[in-house]
Amino acid sequence: MELRQLRYFVVLAEELHFRRAAERLFISTPTLSQQIKVLERELGGPLLLREPRVELTAAGAVLLRTGKDVLRAMDEAIRETRRVSAAGASVLRLGLLNGVPPWLPIRIEKLLAAHLPGTRMVLTGGTTADQIRLLDDDEIDIALVRAPVDLPERFAQRPVAREELGVLMSARHPLAGTELLDPADLAGQELILFARESAVGLHDSLLRTLAGQGARVRLSDSAMGHAQMLVVLPSRPDMIGLSSARAADVPGLAWRPLRGAPLVVTYAAAWRTAVRHPAVAALVAALTGEPLAE
Repeated sequence: MELRQLRYFVVLAEELHFRRAAERLFISTPTLSQQIKVLERELGGPLLLREPRVELTAAGAVLLRTGKDVLRAMDEAIRETRRVSAAGASVLRLGLLNGVPPWLPIRIEKLLAAHLPGTRMVLTGGTTADQIRLLDDDEIDIALVRAPVDLPERFAQRPVAREELGVLMSARHPLAGTELLDPADLAGQELILFARESAVGLHDSLLRTLAGQGARVRLSDSAMGHAQMLVVLPSRPDMIGLSSARAADVPGLAWRPLRGAPLVVTYAAAWRTAVRHPAVAALVAALTGEPLAE
């Protein structure tokens, strides 16, 4: 089987119409028909029914599913090879997650410099959902995301850092005078979180963990990122948020840890498994082992 024939078949299977498929492929309809027949002979059976309309056989459905993966991997390999050849493997495009600890990208850049000297790191910011999209669209080489996160099978991920979360509130909040909060102290409190679609896994995990610890909070109708929360909370003593201790010194706010098992956010690196970029391979190898720490 040639990749050209496989690509012909996939386009035809998507269109289910010989003329339209041939037009997409910039070949004649008879040529397309002939190549599909050659493919069927090689594979030992019909891949589609031609009358009264074009339909896939069971074998054709299998080839469509697996063939798309093969073509996607081949396209990725070609893009990656061309990029590395053009750039001399000197650039790594890192998806910088909004709100990561400031020390984390610094540590990653130092690891990259130690394992692949001369590589320049280019950063693109965004939420977890943004980073996954950028990675899938080949706009970045490796992404930082907040776990847990469900990724397509063509991606891999590895935890790289952890950070404890506590309760962030206005300095005028009734709980601000308590140095260490019990989860039960949060019962009935209105909790502001980031928009669920920006990091579905973490959003749901935080709410489950709080409920499991007895913190029966009320999820606010408002949703905002961490930077916006720092602006809103000082004037809203009726709300709470979640944050790391990095926000403890913000004027007008109070940060308090939770007693017992702490809330933890895990930062993970994600990449496309088909990528053969030397800088990605070097960084992934360097990140193997214990999570990074400040």
